[in-house]
Amino acid sequence: MTALAQIFALVTALIHVVVGLIEAFVFGRSREARLFLTREPGNPPEVRLWTVNVGFYNILLAAAPVAGVIAYHQGHTDVGRALVVYASLFMIAAGLGLYVSDRRLWSGALGQSLPALVTLLAVLTS
Repeated sequence: MTALAQIFALVTALIHVVVGLIEAFVFGRSREARLFLTREPGNPPEVRLWTVNVGFYNILLAAAPVAGVIAYHQGHTDVGRALVVYASLFMIAAGLGLYVSDRRLWSGALGQSLPALVTLLAVLTS
């Protein structure tokens, strides 16, 4: 994997950790809620359960590209590449799903899928 692929793999992981932390721990606050097109803080408990779950989902998804870069550097190049490629494809698909579900979420979809697409292209061309 090229340095570019590894950097973008780690950037995608960082994005998912940051968004996951916001979703899991601070989503109900007004400023952070506006990032997700929610206008009012204090969502019902059902929404809070969803945001915590999705937050941890994103945090755990971030582990795949990090593990891939670590595996690559430990000499397990095929495993490292596979983890990064899988995570990238997953993030691209999730970004597309986000966009299709609500086109107003285009910036979030782009933020989730574009770095993953760059990662994927960098891995596949290296």
